[in-house]
Amino acid sequence: MRQDIGDNITAMYGLEAAMPKPQGNQSDPILQEYLRREDEWQDIEKLKKKVVFVQERISCIHNDKERAVLNRILDGMSLRAVSRQMGLSHTHVRNIRDSIVSQFTEFPKSANFPKQTGLKKEVSSG
Repeated sequence: MRQDIGDNITAMYGLEAAMPKPQGNQSDPILQEYLRREDEWQDIEKLKKKVVFVQERISCIHNDKERAVLNRILDGMSLRAVSRQMGLSHTHVRNIRDSIVSQFTEFPKSANFPKQTGLKKEVSSG
């Protein structure tokens, strides 16, 4: 889309064309908003790929302690907060995290994971 929009949207004629041009940021607010949103969407796509990667491989974690650490990390807790909450040393929690990561890299993605949506289907209880 950037190629279609271009940087110079309006042409200048007459005296206006001979006047000095402003230096610095783009003056078109619509182009600026488009560029901001495009960067945001790229960040969201990267994050979505990471979440799908974890969701596809979460079934390979069978150890209860590893699963508890993984769930807390997925909830957004830092390793130090996890270690305080679980009563483990920070180093031990880091080793558990490293073990989880190594299991993720060795484990192929789950066969029962739906490929169409990229997300697990929720089961309704009603």
